[in-house]
Amino acid sequence: MEIRSLEAGELPAALALAWESFLAYEAPEYAPEGVATFRASLESREFCAALEFWAAFEAGEMLGMLATRSGRQHISLFFVAIPHMRRGVGRALFRFLLPLCPGPALTVNSSPYAVPFYARLGFQAEGPEQLRDGIRFTPMRCPIPVGEDGVSAKE
Repeated sequence: MEIRSLEAGELPAALALAWESFLAYEAPEYAPEGVATFRASLESREFCAALEFWAAFEAGEMLGMLATRSGRQHISLFFVAIPHMRRGVGRALFRFLLPLCPGPALTVNSSPYAVPFYARLGFQAEGPEQLRDGIRFTPMRCPIPVGEDGVSAKE
Protein backbone atom coordinates (compact mmCIF):
# COMPACT_ATOMS: atom_id res chain seq x y z
CA MET A 1 0.00 0.00 0.00
CA GLU A 2 1.29 3.45 -0.95
CA ILE A 3 0.21 6.51 1.04
CA ARG A 4 0.92 9.96 -0.37
CA SER A 5 -0.41 13.46 -0.96
CA LEU A 6 -3.04 13.72 -3.65
CA GLU A 7 -1.80 14.74 -7.06
CA ALA A 8 -3.50 17.22 -9.33
CA GLY A 9 -6.65 15.69 -10.71
CA GLU A 10 -7.14 13.13 -7.88
CA LEU A 11 -9.29 15.33 -5.67
CA PRO A 12 -12.60 14.47 -7.41
CA ALA A 13 -11.98 10.75 -6.83
CA ALA A 14 -11.16 11.35 -3.16
CA LEU A 15 -14.31 13.43 -2.65
CA ALA A 16 -16.40 10.78 -4.45
CA LEU A 17 -14.95 8.11 -2.15
CA ALA A 18 -15.86 10.26 0.88
CA TRP A 19 -19.40 10.82 -0.40
CA GLU A 20 -19.99 7.12 -1.12
CA SER A 21 -18.78 6.03 2.32
CA PHE A 22 -20.72 8.83 4.00
CA LEU A 23 -23.95 7.79 2.27
CA ALA A 24 -23.51 4.16 3.25
CA TYR A 25 -22.42 4.50 6.87
CA GLU A 26 -23.13 7.98 8.19
CA ALA A 27 -26.06 9.48 6.30
CA PRO A 28 -28.55 7.00 7.83
CA GLU A 29 -27.79 8.60 11.23
CA TYR A 30 -28.31 12.17 9.95
CA ALA A 31 -31.34 14.31 9.23
CA PRO A 32 -31.69 15.52 5.62
CA GLU A 33 -30.18 18.87 6.69
CA GLY A 34 -26.98 17.11 7.82
CA VAL A 35 -26.67 15.15 4.57
CA ALA A 36 -27.13 18.38 2.59
CA THR A 37 -24.56 20.19 4.77
CA PHE A 38 -21.99 17.46 4.23
CA ARG A 39 -22.61 17.39 0.47
CA ALA A 40 -22.28 21.18 0.29
CA SER A 41 -18.92 21.03 2.08
CA LEU A 42 -17.59 18.52 -0.45
CA GLU A 43 -18.74 20.79 -3.28
CA SER A 44 -17.25 23.93 -1.72
CA ARG A 45 -14.01 25.08 -3.33
CA GLU A 46 -13.25 27.18 -0.24
CA PHE A 47 -13.70 24.21 2.10
CA CYS A 48 -11.51 21.92 -0.01
CA ALA A 49 -8.85 24.60 -0.58
CA ALA A 50 -8.36 24.87 3.19
CA LEU A 51 -7.56 21.15 3.46
CA GLU A 52 -4.46 19.07 2.93
CA PHE A 53 -5.27 15.65 1.40
CA TRP A 54 -3.57 12.25 1.51
CA ALA A 55 -4.75 8.92 0.16
CA ALA A 56 -3.84 5.25 0.29
CA PHE A 57 -3.43 3.45 -3.03
CA GLU A 58 -2.91 -0.13 -4.13
CA ALA A 59 -2.42 -1.09 -7.78
CA GLY A 60 -3.57 2.39 -8.77
CA GLU A 61 -6.85 2.14 -6.80
CA MET A 62 -7.65 4.67 -4.08
CA LEU A 63 -8.42 2.69 -0.92
CA GLY A 64 -8.97 5.55 1.49
CA MET A 65 -8.47 9.27 2.01
CA LEU A 66 -7.70 11.67 4.83
CA ALA A 67 -7.77 15.47 4.92
CA THR A 68 -6.61 17.85 7.63
CA ARG A 69 -6.86 21.55 8.36
CA SER A 70 -5.52 23.94 10.97
CA GLY A 71 -1.90 23.13 10.22
CA ARG A 72 -2.42 19.36 10.30
CA GLN A 73 -3.94 19.57 13.78
CA HIS A 74 -7.55 18.67 12.88
CA ILE A 75 -8.91 15.79 10.78
CA SER A 76 -11.70 17.12 8.57
CA LEU A 77 -12.34 14.13 6.30
CA PHE A 78 -11.34 10.50 6.87
CA PHE A 79 -12.93 7.76 4.77
CA VAL A 80 -12.09 4.28 3.53
CA ALA A 81 -13.64 2.85 0.36
CA ILE A 82 -16.39 0.42 1.26
CA PRO A 83 -14.74 -2.71 -0.24
CA HIS A 84 -11.56 -1.98 1.74
CA MET A 85 -13.00 -1.33 5.19
CA ARG A 86 -11.64 -3.35 8.11
CA ARG A 87 -8.41 -4.15 6.25
CA GLY A 88 -6.13 -1.68 8.09
CA VAL A 89 -6.35 1.13 5.52
CA GLY A 90 -7.65 3.69 8.03
CA ARG A 91 -5.06 2.74 10.62
CA ALA A 92 -2.30 2.97 8.00
CA LEU A 93 -3.47 6.45 6.95
CA PHE A 94 -3.54 7.56 10.58
CA ARG A 95 -0.05 6.19 11.26
CA PHE A 96 1.19 7.99 8.15
CA LEU A 97 -0.31 11.28 9.37
CA LEU A 98 0.99 11.21 12.95
CA PRO A 99 4.63 12.10 12.22
CA LEU A 100 3.43 15.00 10.04
CA CYS A 101 1.44 16.60 12.86
CA PRO A 102 3.05 19.43 14.80
CA GLY A 103 1.37 18.40 18.07
CA PRO A 104 0.72 18.43 20.87
CA ALA A 105 -2.57 16.82 19.81
CA LEU A 106 -4.76 15.94 16.87
CA THR A 107 -8.49 16.66 16.97
CA VAL A 108 -11.54 15.44 15.08
CA ASN A 109 -15.28 15.97 15.16
CA SER A 110 -16.28 12.32 14.85
CA SER A 111 -19.52 11.11 13.37
CA PRO A 112 -21.45 8.70 15.61
CA TYR A 113 -20.42 5.82 13.33
CA ALA A 114 -16.67 6.56 13.67
CA VAL A 115 -16.39 7.16 17.44
CA PRO A 116 -15.30 3.54 18.17
CA PHE A 117 -12.70 3.68 15.37
CA TYR A 118 -11.18 6.90 16.69
CA ALA A 119 -11.21 5.50 20.24
CA ARG A 120 -9.16 2.50 19.03
CA LEU A 121 -6.63 4.97 17.57
CA GLY A 122 -6.24 6.67 20.96
CA PHE A 123 -8.74 9.55 20.68
CA GLN A 124 -10.86 10.48 23.68
CA ALA A 125 -14.13 12.39 23.69
CA GLU A 126 -13.74 16.02 24.71
CA GLY A 127 -17.42 16.48 25.35
CA PRO A 128 -20.87 15.13 24.54
CA GLU A 129 -22.25 14.59 21.05
CA GLN A 130 -23.23 17.86 19.39
CA LEU A 131 -25.43 18.90 16.49
CA ARG A 132 -24.48 21.70 14.08
CA ASP A 133 -26.19 22.37 10.75
CA GLY A 134 -27.68 18.88 10.93
CA ILE A 135 -24.26 17.24 11.44
CA ARG A 136 -23.98 15.04 14.53
CA PHE A 137 -20.47 14.81 15.97
CA THR A 138 -18.44 14.13 19.09
CA PRO A 139 -15.37 16.35 19.54
CA MET A 140 -12.37 14.08 20.18
CA ARG A 141 -8.66 14.61 20.87
CA CYS A 142 -5.58 12.39 20.56
CA PRO A 143 -2.23 13.40 22.04
CA ILE A 144 0.69 13.14 19.63
CA PRO A 145 2.95 10.39 21.02
CA VAL A 146 6.18 11.59 22.60
CA GLY A 147 9.19 9.30 22.83
CA GLU A 148 11.19 8.56 25.98
CA ASP A 149 13.59 11.37 25.10
CA GLY A 150 10.71 13.87 25.19
CA VAL A 151 10.82 14.38 21.43
CA SER A 152 7.58 14.14 19.46
CA ALA A 153 7.15 11.06 17.29
CA LYS A 154 7.13 13.41 14.29
CA GLU A 155 10.74 14.43 14.78
